[in-house]
Amino acid sequence: MEKKEMEKKESMDSIGKAYINSTFNNIIITITNQKGDVIAWSSAGKMGFKGSKKNTPYAAQVAAADVAEKGLKAGLKKLKVIVKGPGAGRDSAIRTLVNKNFTLLVIKDITPIPHNGCRPPKRRRV
Repeated sequence: MEKKEMEKKESMDSIGKAYINSTFNNIIITITNQKGDVIAWSSAGKMGFKGSKKNTPYAAQVAAADVAEKGLKAGLKKLKVIVKGPGAGRDSAIRTLVNKNFTLLVIKDITPIPHNGCRPPKRRRV
């Protein structure tokens, strides 16, 4: 079994993608290979944070450290980071990935922005 695992690491591409989905309630970090197959994932809720503590920079840091360890074990060295959402933990998650000796090739923000938004409610009549 150990030989198969070693073969996997050698054939594994050293470049991957890290998706950071940061909402107002939670932060989810997923690391995939170039094809898009998930290698590791973690979230603030998975790391034991509850309620309003899930959307803090510290919770994002802990979740990013967890997923970085798994990514390093899988043989990844370089990451393309794709950030989505307006949450608080975006920057600290990226900093943690850098501190765990990943080389970041690209940081891309794909947060959806409404061009005109929803129709506002009718004017209130009293």
